[in-house]
Amino acid sequence: MGAGGAIAGAPAIVKAQQVTTWRCQTLWSAAELTHKCFVDFCERVKAASNGRLVIQPFAAGAVTGAFETLDAVTAGVLQAQASWPGYWTGKDAGLAVLSDFVFGYDHPWQAEAWFYHKGGLQLLQQAYAKYNIHAVGASWWGVESIVSKKQISRMEDFKGVKFRSPQGMTAEILTKLGASIVVLPGGEVYSALDKGVVDAADWATVSMNERMGFHAIAKNPTKLFHSMPMQDFAVNMDAWKKLPDDLKALLSTAVREWTWDQIQRVAVDDARVTKELVAKGVSTAAWPEAEMAKIRQLAQRTWEEWSKKTPLAKAAYDSQLAWLKDLRIVA
Repeated sequence: MGAGGAIAGAPAIVKAQQVTTWRCQTLWSAAELTHKCFVDFCERVKAASNGRLVIQPFAAGAVTGAFETLDAVTAGVLQAQASWPGYWTGKDAGLAVLSDFVFGYDHPWQAEAWFYHKGGLQLLQQAYAKYNIHAVGASWWGVESIVSKKQISRMEDFKGVKFRSPQGMTAEILTKLGASIVVLPGGEVYSALDKGVVDAADWATVSMNERMGFHAIAKNPTKLFHSMPMQDFAVNMDAWKKLPDDLKALLSTAVREWTWDQIQRVAVDDARVTKELVAKGVSTAAWPEAEMAKIRQLAQRTWEEWSKKTPLAKAAYDSQLAWLKDLRIVA
């Protein structure tokens, strides 16, 4: 009787498991490998949290426009995004300097080291805090390749080329080299190449470009070390604050794993596609270091110009330039 009474009067030790569900939109189409990498990341988070944190992944455009996810996360329409901070350059030019230090890094580890050990992530978190958003971490997918109808193997080869490029530092540098910049959404690039609206395009890595069909028209893929954008994983601040500390830690760790899972899977895919292209008579090229050194000198002037736009741009420029000097990538 006493034992039974003690059990009946004891507080409940096992409580119903609380499940947090977030909706997150990526910048990728559902068919892209990078979107699949993010879907796998969501599955790992669900499994590691024993089902306590469920992230529902949506492809680009599924909930809101690709350029509108930051506002959607601020408003709580989405609880998270996996996007490119450069899309919000209109809010702060420094986000462009943070998200792709063009013609700078040679490998994702260098950029990731800056983010996690040289203050980059803290700068992004400070910038996003203005919009009620917390940046949990960042990922990369590798050095992007350009596609062109003619071989571009030195700076002079850009002169007169109609080049599809996003707005920002890359476009400014290519304009200084004599290229004519055409700004188009990714979905219109194939048609533009086919119809001669553009002669060359900056889109993504060689395997991503192959999935878009670009090499059937522009048979000169070149690894230029010009662009290596990052992808954030950022969460509505109110949703982040409600998350238990153990799940915050789990999520921060899972983002680091997602980073290298994505980098490696894209690299494996790039190697496969490069081999297949050679069999089709399409050879990939890479710029020699001497030419890279010359174009980086031009890029450095553009970095400095952008550093004068906002305090965030200045902080991101100063820190990354110092890191590139430590790496001996720039003098």
